[in-house]
Amino acid sequence: MVDTPETALQRLVHFFEHMQPSDLAHLANIYTADAQFKDPFNEVQGIPAIERIFAHMFEALHAPRFVITTQVLQSSQCFVTWDFLFGMPRMDNGATQTIRGATHFVFREDAGVWRVAMHRDYWDAAEELYEKLPVLGSLMRWLKQRANS
Repeated sequence: MVDTPETALQRLVHFFEHMQPSDLAHLANIYTADAQFKDPFNEVQGIPAIERIFAHMFEALHAPRFVITTQVLQSSQCFVTWDFLFGMPRMDNGATQTIRGATHFVFREDAGVWRVAMHRDYWDAAEELYEKLPVLGSLMRWLKQRANS
């Protein structure tokens, strides 16, 4: 079977929607060895560094999972929107929280297989996360109101 950016996108969506801690050992099936990853808190390169980010996600959060809501593929670039659902043990008794965001992926052919060479997450940490935290949330909401008045 010939691999294409379309099949790489299908693998990627399946991976993110079903990711478990044991899947992190298989990141080389998804990412190139020199892949770049950036989100509001991290900027790393290489599979071991990317694996540490996802491992931390599973350690710090309860039942984290992604729901891909939109996919747009053009040539070797892809843009997806997603909902990230998770629980935080010390926040709202572990009630499910949701962060909405988007990711820009760039695929590159690597030994006949298309893999992610660049992964860039976009989401508003202030609105999607900080406002939900007990003490910091009050301050963030107050600052937002002051900025809008």
